[in-house]
Amino acid sequence: MEQTIFTNEVILAWLQYFSQNVDINLAQVRMLDITGRNKNLIPTVMHNRAVLVFTDAGHPDIFYDMWNAELGDCEIWYNEGSDPSGPIKHDRVADMIHRGINASAAMLVINPNAAVNIPIGIENSRFSCGSVHYVCREVRAIIMSKLNVGDQDNICIISGESIAVEAAMIAGEGSVIAVEYDPRDRETMQCNVDKFGLNNVIIVESLDNGVLQELPVPNKAFIVASPRIDSEIQSLLEVNPAVEFLIYTLDFEILTSMPELLRKHGLERTEAIHVEVSRVNSKKMVEPFPAPWLISARKAEQ
Repeated sequence: MEQTIFTNEVILAWLQYFSQNVDINLAQVRMLDITGRNKNLIPTVMHNRAVLVFTDAGHPDIFYDMWNAELGDCEIWYNEGSDPSGPIKHDRVADMIHRGINASAAMLVINPNAAVNIPIGIENSRFSCGSVHYVCREVRAIIMSKLNVGDQDNICIISGESIAVEAAMIAGEGSVIAVEYDPRDRETMQCNVDKFGLNNVIIVESLDNGVLQELPVPNKAFIVASPRIDSEIQSLLEVNPAVEFLIYTLDFEILTSMPELLRKHGLERTEAIHVEVSRVNSKKMVEPFPAPWLISARKAEQ
């Protein structure tokens, strides 16, 4: 079992403390331990009405970051000290932005405006502006459906910035390795990481020099296909021969080369779909979007 300062006994003591001091149904409370872990506090608070957060010292900007993420109306229930005892206090996040956390403790975050639906197909306007041309949200929703991300998945996402954001939100107990070759795209990716409060995203500039050897082993990979795809697949298979691939391409030559490429690496295609999306714009004209192919593949059974 992973070591933590918040043992079962400590957690039970805090639960009892809040149950005695706050009018809330503990069965509806989400618990989140952010001590020494790459856990996503902001997305968790955004999508849960009540979150019991266990934290250690050393988070000087935690409330400012929450306020900056438009969570200023959330209410924080807390006490002074590290033990579940004594008087309880409560304040809005907007009134706590100059405070930090200087001791291990628990706090109950109440978000009456929580968006309790799972965020699939986020509006493009919510992402940071920059060098990236984001895929339309309808296509992204299909991509996320095909990736079928679990909460403990480790996912390598190559040149798929908005996919990395949505995957990181869902894989709260896992991690996302975001590969961005262009320094401008890495900057945009970092802006999105900061904007959405994602602590489980690792941004790298390539898969060269065995970088994956030092990172969480991916069990899934999403690749926006480019001439590098051969070496990308090889790098991923070297760390995990069982990694599952989802490949996105608009390039006809790459599409037609896929059967041979998959055979070369001992992979079998499990699915190939063509996605077309059109919208009626403000001028009542049909506006088509790029129509990608999505190819799923995994290690061929012997």
